[in-house]
Amino acid sequence: MQAELDHIAISATTLAEGVSQVEDALGVALGPGGRHPVMGTHNRLLGMGPTYLEIIAIDPDAPGPDHPRWFDLDRFTGTPRLTNWIVRTDDLVASLDALDVDAGAPLAVTRGDLRWLMAVPQDGRLPFDAAFPALIEWQGPHPTDRLEDSGCRLRALEVIHPEAEALRAALAPLGLPVAVTVSQGPRAFRAEIGTPHGRREITG
Repeated sequence: MQAELDHIAISATTLAEGVSQVEDALGVALGPGGRHPVMGTHNRLLGMGPTYLEIIAIDPDAPGPDHPRWFDLDRFTGTPRLTNWIVRTDDLVASLDALDVDAGAPLAVTRGDLRWLMAVPQDGRLPFDAAFPALIEWQGPHPTDRLEDSGCRLRALEVIHPEAEALRAALAPLGLPVAVTVSQGPRAFRAEIGTPHGRREITG
């Protein structure tokens, strides 16, 4: 089973703050997004060829869900930063069954004509302090099918964790996506993005 990198997620206290920071960092305009009523969140997206970048925040105009939000957003504080990477699979249930860690249970989500299954942990917290990826299965069109190409490309994603060897072992049933490396060190993310203005970096 070979995982594919679907997208990366930048969490923010407010969507406007996240959009402003990412647009300043990359020098390009963010594309559209939408709302996720099941989670009380909203987002904006940036097309990057076969992958995309998502900025996500709690939607202040939406009622709060009766369960923890994905990406552990209920506990998020501070400046916008890269907090998660999302891996695409064509069989989410089989992928979850193959893992030795609890990466969550499938949740059906829809937005317009977009339909997907997302693995969401019961407490909202992914394994290895969220250094483990969220898993997604698209069931129809993919966001990159309609996002305008920004001219940006994700060149490399480094996932850094103090238990790097254990994280690599946990990822083994999925296979490590191309351009993703796992390194030893204090938990952090580092994404290298090629832009029309040259190489830029987003961290978390």
